[in-house]
Amino acid sequence: MSSLEEVIGYKFSDKELLSEALTHKSHATESGSPRYNERLEFLGDSVLGLVVSYYLFLKNPSEDEGFLSKTKSAIVSRANLARWAEAIGLGHHINLGAGEHLSGGSRRHSILANAVEAVLGAVYLDGGLGHVEKLVIPWLESQAPEKLDVDHKSGLQELIQKRHKRPPDYEIVSESGPEHEKLFTVRVHLGKKTLGVGSGKNKKEAQQAAARNAMDYLATHEVHPNEL
Repeated sequence: MSSLEEVIGYKFSDKELLSEALTHKSHATESGSPRYNERLEFLGDSVLGLVVSYYLFLKNPSEDEGFLSKTKSAIVSRANLARWAEAIGLGHHINLGAGEHLSGGSRRHSILANAVEAVLGAVYLDGGLGHVEKLVIPWLESQAPEKLDVDHKSGLQELIQKRHKRPPDYEIVSESGPEHEKLFTVRVHLGKKTLGVGSGKNKKEAQQAAARNAMDYLATHEVHPNEL
């Protein structure tokens, strides 16, 4: 834990808070401990949201609520938080149950993202909002817009609703690979017309990839009624 404290630049007064933040439910269940990181994750999610919202509000005085909301969603997305966790080597510090560890849990985006939020929740309880800001603001300032996860599904739905007055549908085309390394392929379509196909490590990622490809397709093509 001390090495993680050095990486994040914060030294805990209450080491038990950090230990709890790094304990996955699977480990607590196996060890019989009543403490694991889901409560701290809940708190950290709200604290992170506040810091990000305030930062974006100050940095973008001319932007409207829609821009602020979409940018915040991209910044605090599971994939983006997981990238932060990977950058600081957080996966090496998470206490997992044996089965979760063997199935690659220390690399799973959901576990990494949740652990980031739990650590931020622990920092908030241990040292207050100012210390959370010291951790989060440098990370925010390092964000490259092209690396953020844009919500392509929402963008596609808005476009389709505007043009055709109905939402698109998503269909799982295939699943492949072992349980801990699944690859999902999804087709997004409007009636019989396929708009895009995409793949990802989970259904959500695959849907986003399909939606992104559909947006690219619709940038240069129209869908006519006889194609539906």
